[in-house]
Amino acid sequence: QVQLVESGGGLVQAGGSLRLSCAASGSIFSINGMGWYRQAPGKRRELVARISSGGNTNYADTMKGRIAISRDNAKNTVYLQMNSLKPEDTAVYFCNAQIGSYTGTNLRFRDYWGQGTQVTVSS
Repeated sequence: QVQLVESGGGLVQAGGSLRLSCAASGSIFSINGMGWYRQAPGKRRELVARISSGGNTNYADTMKGRIAISRDNAKNTVYLQMNSLKPEDTAVYFCNAQIGSYTGTNLRFRDYWGQGTQVTVSS
């Protein structure tokens, strides 16, 4: 069984910073892309940032320049550093990863999601 556990969310004033972490655990052979998404009340879940296994990154235009995604492959962990936060960044932030695990002799990659961590930015 594979699990993604996020941490680091909370309440911060506008202009502040937060660092989110997401650790994958369980029966893991390898991890391809990892990323962060967010969902504000009444809105669709949207991409914040993604990072490939080789370290290539892409960012949502709404947060570009204020965030940085990174990963520690040895720890199966992805991070999201968020700076200059705005009230409109308030949302539940979800971790996502494509994780390969063996079932018998078969290697299968599946999409996994964390449970989400609340980020609230006050004005």
